[in-house]
Amino acid sequence: MRNFRRPAYAALTAMGCVLLADAALAQNAKLQTVSAEWEQRFDGAPQAARMPKTSVPILSQQTAMSSEAGLQQYIQIEAAGGWPTMPDGPVLKLGTRSPDVRILRERLLVSGDLPVNAGDPTVFDSYVDAAVKRFQARHGLIVNGAVGPDSRAAMNVPASMRRHQLETSLARLATLTKKIEERFVMVNIPAAQIEAVSGGMVDLRHTAVVGKIDRQSPQLAVKIQEVNFNPYWTVPTSIIRKDLIPKMQQEPDYLAKNKIRIFTQKGEELQPEQVNWNSNEAMGYRFTQDPGDLNSMGSIRLNMPNKDGVYMHDTPSKGLFGENNRFHSSGCVRVQNVRELVDWLLRPTPGWDRQQVDAAIRSGKRIDAKLSAPVPVHWVYITAWADAEGIVQFRDDIYNMDGVGQLASADMSQMPYDQSYGAQPAGQAH
Repeated sequence: MRNFRRPAYAALTAMGCVLLADAALAQNAKLQTVSAEWEQRFDGAPQAARMPKTSVPILSQQTAMSSEAGLQQYIQIEAAGGWPTMPDGPVLKLGTRSPDVRILRERLLVSGDLPVNAGDPTVFDSYVDAAVKRFQARHGLIVNGAVGPDSRAAMNVPASMRRHQLETSLARLATLTKKIEERFVMVNIPAAQIEAVSGGMVDLRHTAVVGKIDRQSPQLAVKIQEVNFNPYWTVPTSIIRKDLIPKMQQEPDYLAKNKIRIFTQKGEELQPEQVNWNSNEAMGYRFTQDPGDLNSMGSIRLNMPNKDGVYMHDTPSKGLFGENNRFHSSGCVRVQNVRELVDWLLRPTPGWDRQQVDAAIRSGKRIDAKLSAPVPVHWVYITAWADAEGIVQFRDDIYNMDGVGQLASADMSQMPYDQSYGAQPAGQAH
């Protein structure tokens, strides 16, 4: 990997950053801004900026074409020497005065997030604040304007790796977009994001929680056939072995507290004290969690038969949706605001308007709603793409499907953090 070369950077600024700065100015003109009051006057730039929301799906020819243009941009950035490395240090935020801010400005300028501007180069002013928020939005981070460990790590991924991610994702998009259904659901695993698409437009977007590194969510293309309200949860064998048995060894009342019942293969119910938890005896039993607030699937399960035994569902752990790293499940996909998605899925099905959906959940009873027309669902792995506005998005290669882990190990001086890549999927999970 190349080190950042200041002469190349100077050449870019001398040319007015023809490609990058113009792109940044054009794109930032489309950002929604919010004004603020100042205790100190740094400049007159807006305090906050949010990315424009596009209705163009990731799985579309338009996204593929925009991504091709984005690739050319990053090829030029790499050829010019890339960007500087952000050093470790305290959190940088609005009002900070530090030599590190000068490096931060250079980093954001090269990637097109910060247009050329005057002012004290060592002060984190509102121009820098808006540029950091733009960068965070493009990389799927919490948009707070503070440059902490997560933002520094994303900024320090070399341009060569970003270029590689775009090339790899473009190849996947070329295959995935050959035949696109009129109505479908897409889960982008590394982005932990869901799109509900009809007529070539995104109707809904949902934040998701997907599989851990050692219990990966699989790539698949199947159909959602049924909505299960207030479902029972049958604990997968992988979770019995890895989680439930160790938990019972530590907390003998764990099953009772979580309303999980034990059944033999003949359907006879057992009490926890009848099982030897210091052996593998439990692997021969079926564990079922009753519907209710504690149920690991929440109040809704989307039934999508597949060989991996995974599905999409609600969750009682709502706080996980607000994290940068949303890789917590055992393979299944948890859906934020899942009722909105259920309403969208059942819209063509007679007898299932929003009132019926809400009534089914309130009943607390197990109710199944079969979709009149099963909806295709694609779980895909796209870590880099450009949206309809030409803004390039990146996500971590969390499962090392792009080979970013191998690229990083080739020159660790350009990747000063450990992503702990390379685990294998665990199959059926929640």
